[in-house]
Amino acid sequence: MQKEDFRKKILKAIEHEGRVDLSELSVRLDIPEADIANEMNEMEKEGIICGYLTLIDWDKTDSETVTALIEVKCTPQRGQGFDTIAERIYKYPEVNAVYLISGGFDLLVTLEGRTLREVASFVTDKLSAQESILSCATHFILRRYKDHGTILAKKYSDERQLVTP
Repeated sequence: MQKEDFRKKILKAIEHEGRVDLSELSVRLDIPEADIANEMNEMEKEGIICGYLTLIDWDKTDSETVTALIEVKCTPQRGQGFDTIAERIYKYPEVNAVYLISGGFDLLVTLEGRTLREVASFVTDKLSAQESILSCATHFILRRYKDHGTILAKKYSDERQLVTP
């Protein structure tokens, strides 16, 4: 098996199941456990595997958080494009992700705050205040149905009893 195929097989297997046991993965992929461990370590060093996440449905906890998606229109900087602007934004600790996107806006920023006011304050005081940013559109996530490939919402089931004449 070619190295690239070998890596893809491992990455596909762990993409949605980061906590999978290496011995179980070895059986499932029919690859020796030591080979998988060595390859995963190498991919971590190369920055291919960037981290391991735990997906949490915060709606089922007592934690009060607000998640926002913020579309940002900005003026790219000469010789650097959007990279410098994106770097300035992703350095804020409340920012979860920054993406360069196509369409009417240039960047998509996701962030979390304790309240709507806290998120609005971030947009007004930190984001919009930057001179290269032309405009922002903020969207709040009201409910998550599926996140990172995992279905979070329970399927609605009609629990009413059938009444017949």
